[in-house]
Amino acid sequence: MLVLLPPSESKTPRSRGGAYRPEAMSFPELVDAREAVIARAGELSESDTAATVLGVSPNLTEEIARNTRLRSAPAVPVAALYTGVLYDALDLPSLDAAALRRANRWLVVQSALFGALRMKDKVPPYRLSMAVNLPGVGPLASFWKPLLDEPMTSAAGKGLIVDCRSSTYAAAWTPSGDLAARWVHIKVPGATHMAKHTRGLVARAICELGLDPRCPEQLADGLSEQFEVSWDAPTKPGRPWVLSTTTRG
Repeated sequence: MLVLLPPSESKTPRSRGGAYRPEAMSFPELVDAREAVIARAGELSESDTAATVLGVSPNLTEEIARNTRLRSAPAVPVAALYTGVLYDALDLPSLDAAALRRANRWLVVQSALFGALRMKDKVPPYRLSMAVNLPGVGPLASFWKPLLDEPMTSAAGKGLIVDCRSSTYAAAWTPSGDLAARWVHIKVPGATHMAKHTRGLVARAICELGLDPRCPEQLADGLSEQFEVSWDAPTKPGRPWVLSTTTRG
């Protein structure tokens, strides 16, 4: 089982603690790529064009400045780093021990700076979107796409790939071949806020219920305990199953 999540723009900093340690991270095959992006993001964030290239307000000076301290700032566990609607709904701190162990195994955040992160990885707060065309690296989604194929394929194992990513982050890796037949996109009708909230609840339910089905139909059945769920099979090879999901009530 692999549950893919987007990051959030808002992140929780720490004032004390050890710095990011590349050798302690999951997906060690990404270490060189991570170091390259960290270096270029730091250089950009010291320039006058930083806000424009990063696509953020010039007023966000402190968030931009974080990118210049990536190697020295206190690192935060991914489980505590990201905040916002999806992560409020996921609410990792309230999971029981068994559900939290599943979250640590199954949940992977697609990151513009680090490529892919598990919940126990410790990284510094940063400001970088997968939509950025980073000088010296290029469009980040295109940069990460070939690099993520092997580690994400390995992480998926023989289980489903449950995709809760936004389109910006989904561009960074697309399951292909046999994996595509096990790829399930969680679709939520309505506003973006509700989509993020519901996807967070879906990821939480998978961990709480211990859902590890072998096919999309079984996933839909498992989620139907807590959600209104309907599914559509792929329209052509290489496309995902689509689970349309809404909260009950």
